[in-house]
Amino acid sequence: MSTSTVSFTANPALAKRRQVLIGEENRSIKELVVGDGTATSGGKEDFTRSVRGELVMEATRDVIHVKKSLQTSPPRRSSRKPKTERPRWLTILRVLTKNLSILIVLFGLVQMVQKLALRSGNVSDNPPINDSSSEDISVFKQRLLEVEESVKASAKVTEGKVEVVNQKIESEIGGIRVDLNKKIEEQELKLTNELKKLDGRTSNLEESLVKLTTKEWLAKEEFDIFFDEYRKASGLDNSNSHHISLDDMRAFAREVVKDELIKHAADGLGKVDYALASGGGFVMKHSEIYNLGKRTNWFYDNSQVKVHPDAERMLRPSFGEPGQCFALKGNSGFVDVGLRTAIVVEAVTLEHVSKSVAYDRSSAPKDCRVSGWLREGNNNNNGEEKKIHFLTEFTYDLEKSNAQTYEVLESAGTNVVDTIRLEFTSNHGSPAHTCIYRLRVHGHEPSSSTLMVSAQY
Repeated sequence: MSTSTVSFTANPALAKRRQVLIGEENRSIKELVVGDGTATSGGKEDFTRSVRGELVMEATRDVIHVKKSLQTSPPRRSSRKPKTERPRWLTILRVLTKNLSILIVLFGLVQMVQKLALRSGNVSDNPPINDSSSEDISVFKQRLLEVEESVKASAKVTEGKVEVVNQKIESEIGGIRVDLNKKIEEQELKLTNELKKLDGRTSNLEESLVKLTTKEWLAKEEFDIFFDEYRKASGLDNSNSHHISLDDMRAFAREVVKDELIKHAADGLGKVDYALASGGGFVMKHSEIYNLGKRTNWFYDNSQVKVHPDAERMLRPSFGEPGQCFALKGNSGFVDVGLRTAIVVEAVTLEHVSKSVAYDRSSAPKDCRVSGWLREGNNNNNGEEKKIHFLTEFTYDLEKSNAQTYEVLESAGTNVVDTIRLEFTSNHGSPAHTCIYRLRVHGHEPSSSTLMVSAQY
C-alpha cells in the first residue's frame, strides 16, 4: 500500500489515468445494474471481484512503471512557482468583516427609511409606535415651526432694510442726475461758444485765403529772372552770390518798381507802338463784325465796306474799361493793320480787359498768328503776289497779365514790313464773338540799305 501511495503522488499523469479508469468502470457497473434489472446478487459479487482483481493488477503495473521511471530518469523540476495558500483564519476573518459591513449598511438604511416615514406622516398603522418616537416627532415639528417663524421674521427685517437701501440709492442717483445735467448744460454752452468762435475764425481764414488767391504772387521762375537781373546789375557771379543781403535786394526791387511805373506812365510798357492810331497807324481790313444788340450805322454796309468806323478802337488805349473793344463775329477772324512806317518787327503785344474788372473773359482771343508784308514793294503791277513773312504765333493766357508781349521769331528778325495781320483761330469759349481791346507792334526803323534789300526780296 505504501508503494502504491508513493506512485500515485509522484506521477500525477498515472493518477489521472487511474481516476479515468475507475470512473469508466463505475459507469459500466451502473449501466449494467441500471440497464439490466434481472441481474442476481451472485452475479454482482463475481463482477465486483473481477473488477477488484483488475484494479489491483493495474495498480501493480503502475507501481512497476513508476519505479522504472524513477530509476531511469531524474525527477523534473517544475518551472512554475507553487502558489502560496492563504491561511484559513484570514479568509474567515474577511468574510465576517464583509458580512458585518453589509449588516451595518442595511441597518442604517432601515433607520433612515423609518425616520423619513415618520417625518412625512405616511407611516402605516400596523407597526407599533412607542412614546419616545411620538415625542421626538412633536419636538421636531415644533422646531420646524420655530425655524419657519424665525425665517419669516428675518425675511421681513431684510425686506425693510432693502427698502431703506433702495430709497437711499434712489435719492443718491437723483442727486447725481441733477449734477450731471447741470454739468452737461454748462459743457454745451461752452462748446457752442467755442464753435461760434471757430466759425468766425474759419470765415476769416476763408476770406484771407480768397484774398491770397486773388493776389498775383511772384512765381519761382519770375523770381529767378529777377535774381539774375539783380546779379547782373550788381556785377555778382555764382561764387559770391551767398554774400547778397536782403536790404540790397529790396533797394534793387524799389528801382525796378520805379522803372515799371515810368513804363506804365509811358503807355504801360515803355515801348514804341508803331500801330498806334494817334501816331499814324490804321486798320486796313478785318473780318465780319459782331452787331448783336447794337444799332448799326445805315451809312455802313458790312458786305461792301472793308473797315468799320469803330475799328480804330483796337489801336487806341482802352484804359482798362470793360467793353471798350472791337468785336468780331464768331471765334475766328483777322485784322490787317497798316503801320506808321516800315520797321523791323521785334515784338507784338495783345491786350484784353483785366480779370479784376472783367464781367466775362470768354471772348478773349486764344490761339493767334502774326504775319507781315511790305505794301510799297507789292503793288501787283507786274502780276506778282505780295511776299508775306511769318513773324510769330502764340496763345493768349487768361491767368497772366492783361497785356501780354510776344517776341518775333529769330528767322523773321531782319524782315522789313509796314503791314501786320493778326489772325486768331479760337477764343476762350464764346461762340458768338471775339473782342480785341488793343494791338501793339514794337520794333525799330531800318537803315536805308536794309530797306532796299528788303524791297528787292
